[in-house]
Amino acid sequence: MKDEKLKNNYNNYEHDHEDHNHNQYEHDHSNHGHSHGGKNAVIMFFLGLTAYIVGLFVEHELTRDILNMTALILSGYHIIIEGIADTVKNSIQRRRFIPNIHLLMTVAALGAIIIAEYREAALLILIFAGAHFLEEYAEGKSKKEITNLLKLNPTTARLIQADSTTKIIDVSELKVGDKLQVLNGDQVPTDGIILSGESVINQAAITGESIPVDKKAGDSVFGSTMNGNGTFVMEVTKDSKETVFAKIIQLVSQTQTNISKTAAFIKKIEPAYVTIIFLLAPVFYLLGLYIFDWGQTDSFYRTMVFLIGASPCALAATDIPATLSAISNLAKRGVLFKGGSYLSNLSDLKAVAFDKTGTLTKGKPVVTDVFFESGVSKEDESLYLDVLVSMEKQSNHPLAEAIIRHFPNRKTVKLTAKNIVGVGLATEYKNITYHVGKPSSYSHVSYEISAQTENFEYNGKTVVYFGTNEEVLGLIAIQDVPKETSKEAISYFREKGIHTVMITGDAKRTGEAVGRELGIDEVKGNVLPEDKSNIINELKSKYGVTAMIGDGINDAPALVAADIGIAMGEGTDIAIDVADAVLMKNDLKKFAYTHKVSKKLRVLVVQNIIFSMFVVLFLTTMNILGMMEMSYAVLIHEGSTLVVILNGLRLLRKVK
Repeated sequence: MKDEKLKNNYNNYEHDHEDHNHNQYEHDHSNHGHSHGGKNAVIMFFLGLTAYIVGLFVEHELTRDILNMTALILSGYHIIIEGIADTVKNSIQRRRFIPNIHLLMTVAALGAIIIAEYREAALLILIFAGAHFLEEYAEGKSKKEITNLLKLNPTTARLIQADSTTKIIDVSELKVGDKLQVLNGDQVPTDGIILSGESVINQAAITGESIPVDKKAGDSVFGSTMNGNGTFVMEVTKDSKETVFAKIIQLVSQTQTNISKTAAFIKKIEPAYVTIIFLLAPVFYLLGLYIFDWGQTDSFYRTMVFLIGASPCALAATDIPATLSAISNLAKRGVLFKGGSYLSNLSDLKAVAFDKTGTLTKGKPVVTDVFFESGVSKEDESLYLDVLVSMEKQSNHPLAEAIIRHFPNRKTVKLTAKNIVGVGLATEYKNITYHVGKPSSYSHVSYEISAQTENFEYNGKTVVYFGTNEEVLGLIAIQDVPKETSKEAISYFREKGIHTVMITGDAKRTGEAVGRELGIDEVKGNVLPEDKSNIINELKSKYGVTAMIGDGINDAPALVAADIGIAMGEGTDIAIDVADAVLMKNDLKKFAYTHKVSKKLRVLVVQNIIFSMFVVLFLTTMNILGMMEMSYAVLIHEGSTLVVILNGLRLLRKVK
């Protein structure tokens, strides 16, 4: 089932204009719940509230009753219409009686009017409508994050034509390979690579980085980010609907149609619950009339109180406002979920697997240690480093780049380096032949060098030797170092008793060295891409709910297999496509925070359910005992709905 969802992940995303995205969202949102009449309903609600408040200070009975009825009609007309229209429509579609809470509240208000309790009828509808507007506010906060993103969507680009002139065209007309000019202060139109020029770009909308990033020729840029004071020429590398920005919009929009199991269960039982209340109402009336001897008027009055008190208004609001508040909270912090069910599942997390390169580590090798034999003088060491860096500048190997970055200010000497397959680099300088290569390419190595090599390799570092034909003079230790944020995240999960696993294609020894430094419970080394999903399935059967965090194409099968797949925002498109959530900034502390939010969400939802059911039980019991007036029942019951929604809105704030 999850695989089917993944196959069609972005089929609905056909255009990337703001209007289309907004309309698509509105369509999804309308399927999710009621719109309650829009702005007009809000205006009418406040007019009705004003009429009700004025009625509180009017002594003339007829005038007061007219004001209360006015309040009921103005503030609740959309409640009444939805209650009747939706019940009729759903009942016809399913060929059985499918009532909703709106109809229940409408009948309760009508009953209050029949017994001339106009103020209570108006109060019931006023608070019920107010609670629903508050619930829409919670949904609106989540929608706001999407709307803010839509406003960032660039609409035009400066296309460089064949004659070198520029033409402003719509972003939707861009093709892969087009060359664009981006002026200072412009929005970057789409994803691409810089061909010439340099600038500083604010990438906060995409990666969550608060500090603008220096960009030069060869660097990638994202559509919708803001260019600084430089000008550059870029080449389009992605179709407009395949950009990171476009996929973020689609990903966040999916939250509206994917709800948690709790919310889905409540939505499923809600019509049955309301039907049972309708069936029990006449039974309750007859029991009061013939068994408890309450009398006709009192029995009808208490039956109306029963309809109000037993209504599942608060229960219906226990999950969705809280979940959407949590998703909004995370979206503001650069963690985007495709739906509430995935966030809810995360609270049950028992094991989490991490890809190593780029997820736990920085993804770029860096020089960690430089060692020369004790007999090498400082003067000779300086010469050797000049020769070494000059040789590496003639190589395109990733380890060469690490060495060059580590020694940015070395003197460049004139030499010609030759690449010897299976060995490394060789050159002749001042009649001496120098070699740079892996340890296995040298036959004579001193004890001092061997001991250092063994120590570095035990700690997961790659060792490169530098020497002459006769001897190894020194070595460079290089490693893809762990991120500080990874250490903090792993520490958090260990404290919570969650089993942590590193899955890497590197040698087991290299993986174990990084694992020791991070404090990871288990390391799986020498893993082929096709085996990653098997490891995830093993973890699921052994520990339970398992998450996978990765950033590469080879992580995609594991992301699909996991209960919750998390992609790193700077990862590949396929990883983002198949994941259930995305960390826009490659910071695992954000994932630890996400787990905190999911645990808090679970606590709040359980609190809400217990509280809402307690209120129903309390009101029903007090009503049977004759100790509950309708006005108090309205205040307590509808007040409980407001409490439940406000409790969920607490998740809009940062969770500590």
